[in-house]
Amino acid sequence: MQVKRVKTAVVGCGIISQVYLRNMTRLFSILDVVAVCDLIPELAQRAAKEYGVPKIMTLEEIEASNEIELVVNLTAASAHYGIIKRLLLSGKHVYTEKTMTAKLEEAQELVQIANEKGLYLAVAPDTALGASIQTARWAVDHGLVGEVTSCIVSINRDQNLNAERFRFLRSEGGALPYDVGIYYIQALLCILGPVVEVTGFGAPAPARQRQFLFNQDDPESWQIPGNNLVAGSLRFQRGALGILHFDGNTIGAECSTFRIYGTEGILELGDPNRFGDPIRLIKPESDPCYLPLTHGYNGACVLEDATEFEKGYGNRGIGVAELAWAIRKGRPNRLSKEMGLHGLEVLQGLDKTAETGGVYRMTSTFTCQPLKSGVYSTMWCGGARADAELSLVD
Repeated sequence: MQVKRVKTAVVGCGIISQVYLRNMTRLFSILDVVAVCDLIPELAQRAAKEYGVPKIMTLEEIEASNEIELVVNLTAASAHYGIIKRLLLSGKHVYTEKTMTAKLEEAQELVQIANEKGLYLAVAPDTALGASIQTARWAVDHGLVGEVTSCIVSINRDQNLNAERFRFLRSEGGALPYDVGIYYIQALLCILGPVVEVTGFGAPAPARQRQFLFNQDDPESWQIPGNNLVAGSLRFQRGALGILHFDGNTIGAECSTFRIYGTEGILELGDPNRFGDPIRLIKPESDPCYLPLTHGYNGACVLEDATEFEKGYGNRGIGVAELAWAIRKGRPNRLSKEMGLHGLEVLQGLDKTAETGGVYRMTSTFTCQPLKSGVYSTMWCGGARADAELSLVD
């Protein structure tokens, strides 16, 4: 298949950029990574050298480039609005890490700009395109649990301890529902579709008083903005009810819960922050069983010399590749700006009702087509690499 590769730049060369760049330069044939950019020149230089990227550019140079079509924004959530807006106004398609912004009004503005300029804007997390979530979508679409009646998702993490080490979590978008909860929300949206109503309760993170576990030069005190603990309910357009529980004010021993209940069965999913966790099906008159994965991109790194970080997370960048194929094919992309806006509105609806009470009625909607099934990352029982990228083409 002779298709012109999409010339791509990456803005933000922090930790997560490592797995993105590794995959974008070696795993996906549709991408041609030509530039990296970071406010810290040493980070950009290291990334360019390690992954063979030919150019180190400033954001202004990327904006002015006639060569670059697509920009991958891997900066902190608090910086997303300004960077994405600049890139869209300069005529670039954009893929951004989660969430699109920390404020609904800013996200709505970005969607409007992209629509007016005829540009793609895709929003992570792209684990929703991984084998686990796509297999769960296949199971629901094919009636394995009957009509979906309800769902429950829950995750805990010591987000305050994490924020001692990763200071970007102390800014907007760093609270657990935005940093981690969005993986669960995105997965639910991918499997069950749009939400029509939201209600929730919330609690802030505690103020931190000179905690020196990781950094000796911390300020006297700081506090993660917004609600770091959220308990809420959703009503989906299809009629199912959902329960959310995101607790960033507890210990770091994560206990992930993800269940989808139906009239004929129950699906138990793993961590949607991973690509290939097993899916367990419970039916009335038989023992529970694990479903075979129906799709590729199960998180296993098929490239040589996988790092520990990449094991289980080895397919970051699949959303960028799917977007690039959408650009070349002239079709809608799956992790669309509408879906990203909808997920952010769910979070903002939870925050709003936690403050004022009542029920928040959603104003946005989206559609998300499943990936083609039966195309895998490996073959011969994992002994060789296969071409799962074929599932991203159409």
